[in-house]
Amino acid sequence: MALAGGSAQAQNPSSASDPFWGSVTVEPATDGTLKLSLDDAVHRGLETNLGLREAEANELALKGQKNQALQEFLPTVKFSADTGFYQHDLVALGFNPNILSKFTSLFPGGKVPPGLTLITKDTLTDAQFHLDWTLFSGPVIAGWRAAGAASRSAYFAKMTARGQVVQDVATQYLRSVADGSEVENAQAQVAEAQVLFNHAHLAHLAGTAANLDEVRAQVQLQAQEQAVIAAQDQLEKDLILLKREIGVDPGQKIELTDTSPFNELAVQTPEEVLAIAYKDRQDYQNLQNQAVEFKAVHNAYRSQRLPTLSFSSYYGTSTVNGAGTHGDFTAVGTLSVPLFREARLRGDEDASRAQLQAVQAQLDDLRVKIDQQVRSALLDVTADAKLVDVARSNVDLAARALSDETDRVNAGVDDNLPLVTAQASLATAQTNLVESMYQYNVSKILLARSSGVLEQQYRIFLGEQ
Repeated sequence: MALAGGSAQAQNPSSASDPFWGSVTVEPATDGTLKLSLDDAVHRGLETNLGLREAEANELALKGQKNQALQEFLPTVKFSADTGFYQHDLVALGFNPNILSKFTSLFPGGKVPPGLTLITKDTLTDAQFHLDWTLFSGPVIAGWRAAGAASRSAYFAKMTARGQVVQDVATQYLRSVADGSEVENAQAQVAEAQVLFNHAHLAHLAGTAANLDEVRAQVQLQAQEQAVIAAQDQLEKDLILLKREIGVDPGQKIELTDTSPFNELAVQTPEEVLAIAYKDRQDYQNLQNQAVEFKAVHNAYRSQRLPTLSFSSYYGTSTVNGAGTHGDFTAVGTLSVPLFREARLRGDEDASRAQLQAVQAQLDDLRVKIDQQVRSALLDVTADAKLVDVARSNVDLAARALSDETDRVNAGVDDNLPLVTAQASLATAQTNLVESMYQYNVSKILLARSSGVLEQQYRIFLGEQ
């Protein structure tokens, strides 16, 4: 299960390397603007994401294999019937005139009847029933259990894929929301820089300010304009990535309707979260069922030494030229006992035992890995919440400093260098706040994913009941 930082940290994502970056586009682009909430985006991702589609197809294939294994328990009954006109060449079958002459004494008068022909014709109607049934087979029983475990494993793999989709879509949605906030902050900074430049320009024309003040203000204005262009470009690219994940045409205009949420989580101990994770983590349950599957496979190889009991029967009836019917019937029970193939049986056993031991080792490792992920996620949530508080305080301080410097410049106490510096500090503080809130929400998403409850509770973890 991928629990790394999320969509925004990937470089040059491609559905060729990771199918969760792709989707099935279900609708062409329209001229209107699609309003998209976080719930809408998640729902679309669960409906169209390529990685989830592949997991669902794999689950369906393994369900088919389970049904195939079930058939080994059930009797196989076949019925066939046909009727037709047949012509036979007795010469081709070996009945030539020389052979027939040897049987003349059997005919009336001791002579072959003059009307006897070596080309015969008949109408044959035939019906047959076949029944085959394996009454007991150790490998068949173990194979059924293995197929059932594989089917359950595929189900949990699908549920893991659903969690991956929710994580990726929610992270990319929040990344795009953060990008929108960056654009708004940059535009606000442009407006303030424009006011500063206009003031410096008028003051220069009036001879109350040096040309350096006007140039400095113009440089600050252009820097903020560059920041707007860069922020808008990043927003558009991240929106395209979001649309690729949820099956929306890349050319479709969308508007994100949810803002970046902020809500403190209730304090949870690692032990409380781990208890939930070991019960609800789909990848953990997936690996547990893989262990059951390989154990059943191992038992299947071991049970090849047991006898196999099967039953088969046949009933057929036929009529020639409407001359009446007669049925044929067979019923056969077969007991098959392997006598000497010990080398092959031991080889199969050893190979399956090695697979089982490997899965059990992975299961033990995953249990420790879940512990690590849960504790790390809890630490990140706590630390990121504190970073948000600090970032908010920095924005307040930077805004206060900017207000003070604006008053000093307007009063003619200072030139505009401290004012430009204060504007840059506020822009940096606002950017840090946006990134801190984004990272805090991502940390909460990762905690929910580590707990195995992301799909059901992502809204609760984000603080939107």
